[in-house]
Amino acid sequence: MECSKRKLLGMTLAQLKEAVTEVGMPAFTAKQIADWVYIKRARSIDDMSNISLKNRALLNSMFEVGYQAPADAARSVDGTVKYLYAVENGHFVEAVYIPDGERATLCVSSQVGCKMNCLFCMTGKQKYTANLTANEIVNQILALPEFEKLTNIVFMGMGEPCDNLDNVLAAIEILTAEYALGWSPHRITVSSVGIRKGLKRLLDSGDYHIAISLHHPIPEKRAEIMPAEKGFPTTEMLDLLREYDFSHQRRLTFEYIVFKDINETPSHARRLIKLLDGIDCRINLIRYHAIPGVPLEGVNEETMVQFRDTLTKNGLFTTIRASRGEDIFAACGMLSTLKNEQQKNNK
Repeated sequence: MECSKRKLLGMTLAQLKEAVTEVGMPAFTAKQIADWVYIKRARSIDDMSNISLKNRALLNSMFEVGYQAPADAARSVDGTVKYLYAVENGHFVEAVYIPDGERATLCVSSQVGCKMNCLFCMTGKQKYTANLTANEIVNQILALPEFEKLTNIVFMGMGEPCDNLDNVLAAIEILTAEYALGWSPHRITVSSVGIRKGLKRLLDSGDYHIAISLHHPIPEKRAEIMPAEKGFPTTEMLDLLREYDFSHQRRLTFEYIVFKDINETPSHARRLIKLLDGIDCRINLIRYHAIPGVPLEGVNEETMVQFRDTLTKNGLFTTIRASRGEDIFAACGMLSTLKNEQQKNNK
């Protein structure tokens, strides 16, 4: 059986140097490859004209560039596009392109399924299948048809980034390193439920923004909708965050989906204010997108505004996230779940 070729897309410069020296090519070739793959975005090794014909033939025998176009897309009337990307073993993951005036954000996935199993998340219902490789993460970004318009990347798609940190950090290096895309780290936000070990490594690795999925100010109640609370307690997570400076360009945001009869009262707002006392942060209130088989409901606009105003009046900078793509399987994991089920049924 023929072995599959290794993909250059998703390799850091250090990994490219290791790869070319293993096959007897000079180390400087790695910088040339990085330039072709990430800056010129060549789709073929044959396009790499400053590499000798002999070395291109050698590369072709063992490697491929590794770009893969989206397998499908769902387009919203508001301009949001949810792209499906095929990954290993016949699975699909989502990346969501969100244009908003001069800002254009891509929400990127890091896993097939997720171990966290949050009650309100469709991705968790898929269960965990695999970590995405750095190639599969970077490909969501660089193979995006609207790539040239992107201003921001958020790791808030399918999966828990801190549960696949090696590949997520490799992807971030490629986004920010001068040998590749050279983006400012402040164009990148990484979301997490608060896995302490992974979160500390994430905080220490770069100056990008951090978003914490909180969703309830009372740890015991948070555990009912977010099982990860039992292994990674809110109190430990907040103790860790208090060790870092978020008063300058780096931003810390707490994500808070507002549920009816769960976490939406003035009492919950007061508990949230007390919980986050002393932490330089902001709150992002999110409307709940219903998913099948889950007995949760969102709240009306009046409740959202009252909750926001209570937090703001008490010194917590709070915004209400605009709902986008509600006509195209808005909840994270919905479209990929449908596609994966179709694949199973067709076998």
